[in-house]
Amino acid sequence: MPKKVREMGIVIGTLSTGEKNCITDVAGVRVGHVTLDEKMNQDGAYACTGVTAILPHEGNLFQQKVTAASYVINGYGKTTGLVQVNELGVIESPIMLTNTFGVPAVTQGTLQFMLDTNSEIGLLTGTINIVVGECNDSYLNSIRECPITPEHALEAIRKASTETAEEGAVGAGKGMMCFGYKGGIGSSSRIVTHGSTNYMVGCMVLSNFGQSSDFLAHHYVATSGQSESTISPTDGSIIIVLATDAPLSNRQLTRVIKRCSIGLGRTGSHFSHGSGDIVIGFTTAHRIAHQSDELVETRTQLREDHPIMNQLFAAAAEATEEAILNSLSQAQTTIGRNGHKVEAYEF
Repeated sequence: MPKKVREMGIVIGTLSTGEKNCITDVAGVRVGHVTLDEKMNQDGAYACTGVTAILPHEGNLFQQKVTAASYVINGYGKTTGLVQVNELGVIESPIMLTNTFGVPAVTQGTLQFMLDTNSEIGLLTGTINIVVGECNDSYLNSIRECPITPEHALEAIRKASTETAEEGAVGAGKGMMCFGYKGGIGSSSRIVTHGSTNYMVGCMVLSNFGQSSDFLAHHYVATSGQSESTISPTDGSIIIVLATDAPLSNRQLTRVIKRCSIGLGRTGSHFSHGSGDIVIGFTTAHRIAHQSDELVETRTQLREDHPIMNQLFAAAAEATEEAILNSLSQAQTTIGRNGHKVEAYEF
């Protein structure tokens, strides 16, 4: 079975990981995957793609929203919902990941799930903001055939679990590439500590960026028997999802998730022109009721100048870097559309 890089002796940074070294180390966070890996028709079309759902907590996300933010490192992407996330500072739906042309179907499926579980949406209250991120998997996936359906989004949400999330060529990561090798889903976590207080930071990436020559592999292994790949994504991208239980305002959360770009850069990315490099972050420390008669609401947040903020910055960078490496180390060689083959990277 493919291993996380830490199991191979590659240690990123100085902070300790959570028990699962996964985004689900943040209590209540759930992840579900649906993976498509099948021939579609007699013309050779091939579905090599999927959907990944990340749910911030186990309750009703519309009725109990979480503080959230997003940060665009490079804006060559087709996400939905981020304008409202940044305006209001909350997320009220599962965070969904898929391929570029799968965004409409995944949005529809997620919307259906939220409508089914909240009968008042659009009638007794306002509408809902669905968040979907994407990367282009067209080298391996017959993306023009649009194999993703709304039901796949519903299935990924239903499968969501707090267990250690599967990584590599699964879910939305099935057809993705990273530095010309097989990429996809990767995850990692970090613990930040002050006295007897611990906070968890978890990261999950959908990696689909970079050329082989960009990868700073020598930072992790002295030598590698891996030959240089000549494959590069048509439009490389990465979606980074950062979760924490630290009590942060959405402005403070924005500061933290900006540091994910450091972890991305350490692997060798230079945020290329055609790359949609986007971070979505949330904290589970606050549950914000959809409706309330109160004039004022009170939330707790960390002091801006407390040293623990620097730990959170470091945790975001370290977890992102390690999650990207895990997306490589756990992905398996994959054959997809027109017999295209992408090799796994051997650390």
